[in-house]
Amino acid sequence: MKAALFSPVAYQGTASPGWPVPADVYSQEAAAHSFSSAIERFRLADEIGFDWVTVAEHHFSPFSLTPNPMLLAGALTQVVKRAKIAVLGPTLPMLNPVRVAEEFAMLDTITGGRVIAGLMRGTPNEYVTYNINPEESRARFQEALQLLRMAWTEPQPFGWQGRHYEFRAISVWPRPVQKPHPPIYMSGSSPESGEFAAKNQVGLGFAVTTIPLATKAAAYYREQANIAGWTPTPNDIIYRCGIHVADTDDQAQADMANLPAQRRFSISNPALEQAVAGTSYYGRDFEAQRGRVGRPGAIKDAVENGQILLGSPATVMTQIGRIRDEIGAGILDLIFMHPTDDKARHAIELFGAKVLPRLHEME
Repeated sequence: MKAALFSPVAYQGTASPGWPVPADVYSQEAAAHSFSSAIERFRLADEIGFDWVTVAEHHFSPFSLTPNPMLLAGALTQVVKRAKIAVLGPTLPMLNPVRVAEEFAMLDTITGGRVIAGLMRGTPNEYVTYNINPEESRARFQEALQLLRMAWTEPQPFGWQGRHYEFRAISVWPRPVQKPHPPIYMSGSSPESGEFAAKNQVGLGFAVTTIPLATKAAAYYREQANIAGWTPTPNDIIYRCGIHVADTDDQAQADMANLPAQRRFSISNPALEQAVAGTSYYGRDFEAQRGRVGRPGAIKDAVENGQILLGSPATVMTQIGRIRDEIGAGILDLIFMHPTDDKARHAIELFGAKVLPRLHEME
């Protein structure tokens, strides 16, 4: 089993909740510290043996300071020297897919073939960012994914005329190092996404959900893959959750209990519901998504649902075993939740020393 360290580069200053968030209290010093702290965590994770580091795209909120995760991934190529760099991902329906293909190819070249391509639809509120109709997001995503694959693999210049994208000539330079292209993952909580991923032999990722929901979705994905003539491995499934590990269970519980509520559950993005509540513009797609999102409640419930790994190394290892056994995930994408640098560093180092070696032995 593999471990990834994810950071949304959350703003470590004072800010109001909601979406979009006014910038009247924005502090350049706090933002700079947020980036330096996140980069240091990535460097440490690489140093102690994490298999991946991961970044993502979000807009207009202190929840995440990475509106362009490709820029952060580029910076990480100079810091992370061994682990794979997973961009999970660009919000594909909002972007130019040819540009995305070019940027991934650049990163793959710079890293010598260590890039993972997570291609995401994104949350409904964020389509407002670039004025994209969410009702088109699934169709745009599916067409863009096919276009990316062709851009990475077709050696001759080609044109593209689809429903949502039209290009006169495409010939991507540089070319990806990995053949036929970097590994692709997509978010797969919905049956439609799971079926599409299975038919196209794309890996699946689960975030802001629960073990029971992800277990059901993963089973459907495998069923559809078998129909399509292939069998996913554990490495085709990513499960993202929060984590805080301490020397003892009591210390871990105390650390979390002393955090403000908004810090405890940084794995969730409440702006999603605030931005679209009561807004018919987002239609049925959001209503369906709301039912698949596991909103954290009390810490105890979040641990029980598999949204947070919490405790001593031994306790956390038991919780990881449940994720592997029930979901069949082979890649654990972890958000170290404590915002203070010393607590987070200790948690990462403790995980690296006491959990990671055992996790790597899991089959």
